[in-house]
Amino acid sequence: MKTYCSRRNETIQLEAMDTEEPKEKKEMEGLNLEELQEEAAEEWKRVPPWTRQITLRGLIASFVIGVIYSVIAMKLNLTTGLVPNLNVSAALLAFVFIRSWTKLLQKAGIVSTPFTRQENTVIQTCAVACYSISLGGGFGSYLLGLNKKTYEQAGVDTAGNAPGSYKEPGLGWMIGFLFVVSFVGLLALVPLRKIMIIDYKLTYPSGTATAVLINGFHTSRGDKMAKKQVRGFLKFFSMSFLWGFFQWFYSGGEQCGFSQFPTFGLKAWKQTFFFDYSMTYVGAGMICSHVVNFSLILGAVLSWGIMWPLISGLKGDWFPMTLPESSMKSLNGYKVFISISLILGDGLYNFLKILLFTIRSIHDRMNKRNLNTAADQSSKSLDELQRNELFVRERIPLWVACVGYAFLSIISIIIIPLMFPQVKWYYVVVAYILAPSLGFCNAYGAGLTDMNMAYNYGKVALFVIAAVAGKDSGVVAGLVGCGLIKSIVSISSDLMHDLKSAHLTHTSPRSMLLSQAVGTAMGCVVAPLTFFLFYKAFDVGNPDGEFKAPYAIIYRNMAILGVEGFSALPRHCLQLCYGFFSFAVGLNLVRDLSPPKYGRLVPLPMAMAVPFLVGAYFAIDMCVGSLIVFAWHKLNSKKASLMVPAVASGLICGEGLWILPSSILALAKVKSPICMKFLAT
Repeated sequence: MKTYCSRRNETIQLEAMDTEEPKEKKEMEGLNLEELQEEAAEEWKRVPPWTRQITLRGLIASFVIGVIYSVIAMKLNLTTGLVPNLNVSAALLAFVFIRSWTKLLQKAGIVSTPFTRQENTVIQTCAVACYSISLGGGFGSYLLGLNKKTYEQAGVDTAGNAPGSYKEPGLGWMIGFLFVVSFVGLLALVPLRKIMIIDYKLTYPSGTATAVLINGFHTSRGDKMAKKQVRGFLKFFSMSFLWGFFQWFYSGGEQCGFSQFPTFGLKAWKQTFFFDYSMTYVGAGMICSHVVNFSLILGAVLSWGIMWPLISGLKGDWFPMTLPESSMKSLNGYKVFISISLILGDGLYNFLKILLFTIRSIHDRMNKRNLNTAADQSSKSLDELQRNELFVRERIPLWVACVGYAFLSIISIIIIPLMFPQVKWYYVVVAYILAPSLGFCNAYGAGLTDMNMAYNYGKVALFVIAAVAGKDSGVVAGLVGCGLIKSIVSISSDLMHDLKSAHLTHTSPRSMLLSQAVGTAMGCVVAPLTFFLFYKAFDVGNPDGEFKAPYAIIYRNMAILGVEGFSALPRHCLQLCYGFFSFAVGLNLVRDLSPPKYGRLVPLPMAMAVPFLVGAYFAIDMCVGSLIVFAWHKLNSKKASLMVPAVASGLICGEGLWILPSSILALAKVKSPICMKFLAT
C-alpha cells in the first residue's frame, strides 16, 4: 500500500508504508478479473463518446461525495494525520447515488440515460480529486505550520523561528494558493501516459483495484454484489451517524463524553490509553492492514507507555522544571523530534529503495526495446487491444500539455512571491524545471509499488529551501516550497492511477483529465471552506485538545531544523533521534531482507511515529477495527471480503457526516446539555 492508508494522502499515505499487495486489491480477489474484462469487452461497441461520459448528474454526485469526504478527510487530517484510502468507497458511493437517482426517475415514469462504467469512473475520479485537496493541500501540515499558534508552539525564543515568520490562515489567500499550485501537476506527465500505461504496462495497483470494482458493479453478478454492499453501507452509515448524535449530548465540557471514557482506568486514561468510541477510527482500522494497526499500537506503548513517563521523571535534569510540557525545550520537544527522526528514517529508506528500483526497472526495459514487437502484439487479447486503441485514439495533444504547463508555471512564478515575499521567484523557477522529472520518478515508482513518495520529495525541498533562504526567511520559504513540490509530484502520480483505471474501464483519457481538473477546482474551494469550518468551530492545533494537527508542528520544526541545524534540539534529544532514525532504517532492512512470511510482520516505522505525538486512543480504536475484520474472516471469509469495504465506509461516513451539524452547533455557541466525566475518588 501507500504510506498512509490512502494513496492521496499526505501524512501517512499508509500506502507508502506497506509494500505488501494493496488491501483494496486483496478485497477484490472475490471477483474474477478475466470474467469481468470479458464482459467489458462485450460492451466495447456501446462505449459512449468522451463528451457523454461527463454528465451533469455525475458532476452533482461528484460534488456531494467530494464535500462529504472532504469533511471526513479534514477531520482525520487535523486529529491524527492518518487517513484511510477512500477511493473504493467513493466508487461505491457514486454507484449508490446514480443508481438511486435513476430508480427514482423510473418510478416517476421518466426515462433516464443508462448509468455506465465510464460515468462511474469519471464520478469517482472527480470526487477523489476534490477531497484529495483536503489531504494534500497542507491544511494539517505545511500550510497550518505557518500560523501564529504553531509559530508560538515551536518556541518564539528559538533562533531559527524568526520573529514574525507566520501567516494566519485566510480563506482568500488559501484558495488562491491552491488554484496556483494544484493544476500544474495535472499536465506535467500527460505526454508520458502511453509510455507508462501501455508500453511499460505499469500496474498502478490502486487504480487497477478501483477499475476492477467498477467493472464488477456493471455486470449482472456485480449488480447483486453492489446491492448487498449498498444495504450494508446504509445500515452502518445510519448507526454511525446516530451514534455520533447520541454522543454529542454527553460532551458538554472539556474532557467530557464517551470520547473520554477511561476504559482501562484513570491512570491509563492519563497516558491516553482508552477506547474513545470513534466509529471513524474503527472504520479506518477495518480498511488499513493489520500490520499498520499493530505498528500504531506498538508505537503508542513504546512512547506513552514507556518513554514519556521516564523522560517526564527527568524534569529538572534534562530540561528545566519551570518549562511547561508544551514547550519545544521540554517534553514536547522530545515528542516532536523523535517523531521526525522516525518519519525521516523510514521516508529516506523507502525513497532510496524506490529510486533504485525505478532506475533498475527502466534500465531493464531499455535493454529489451529491440524485442520482437510483432510477437508481443499477437499475444495481446482482443480486450487489451481494444482498450489500447481507445486509450491512444482519445489522445491529448502534446502542445496542449506543454503550453498549459508553461502558462500555469509562469502564473505561479509571478503570484507566489507576491503572496509570500520570503519565497524568491527563482526558487519557484527551479521547482517547476525539476518537477516533471521528479514527478516521473514518483509516478513510475508508484506504478510498480503503489508507494507515493511525494511527501518525501516535499521534505527534501523543505530542508534545501529553508537552508538556502537563511534564518530570516527560511521557515516560511521552506514550508511553501515543500507545498509546491509535493503538490506537483503527488497530483501527477494520482492522475496516472486514474488513467490506469480509465484504461481498464474503457473510459476516455480526455474525460478523465477534464474530470480531474473539475474535481481539483472543486477541492480548491471546498477544502479551505471545510478547513475554516473546523478552524472556527474547534481549537485546532491545541496539543491537549482533540484537533492536535500533529503534522503542523512537525513540518515547522523540520523547517527550523533546516535553518538552525541540531542546535534546535533539547538536551540528549539528538542521541535519541540518531537511535530512532537507525531503528527506522533497521526495521525496513529486516522487513525487506526477511522471507515474506516473516517480513510482513515487521512493524512500519512511519505508522509507529503517529502515536508518539497524538496518543494511544486512536490506535486502540483502529486495532478494534482490525480485530473485527480478523474475526469476520475467520467466521466467513467470502462475506467479509465483500462487505468489509462497505461496512467500514459506512462507519466512517456516518460519523463524518455528523461533523457538519456538530460544527454548525459549535459555531452557533450551542453546547450539549450533559457533561459525562470521570474523576478519581
